[in-house]
Amino acid sequence: MKIGEAAREAGVSIDTVRFYERRGVLPAPERQPSGYRVFTEAAVARIRMTRALQDMGFTLDEVIDALRAHDAGGATCDGERWRLEAVVDRIDARIADLRRARRNTVKALAECRAGRCRLASPQGANPGR
Repeated sequence: MKIGEAAREAGVSIDTVRFYERRGVLPAPERQPSGYRVFTEAAVARIRMTRALQDMGFTLDEVIDALRAHDAGGATCDGERWRLEAVVDRIDARIADLRRARRNTVKALAECRAGRCRLASPQGANPGR
């Protein structure tokens, strides 16, 4: 199938397919005599897998590394579990950061409602002068 059809089948844009090809997510596709790339169902499945991993929180570099391990053979759930654990750890850290930011913002909002807004200029001050 041509690139447009592969993109539609995978639910991504043509630019995404090209980007994945450049980054090494996809092996270089065969070409027709006309120069058009020919993508297989396996390429579409690989794009879908890439998107699924990214939706879980994997970076593209992590996806590429996981795909390489899979392609080399011998990848097992026991041997690859660490990748998922690393993503969970990163997500937990982001959640903690967001909770901290929320607490600080709620505190600032309460102060603002009490007339001590951190965003307001001190009385008589003219910012920028």
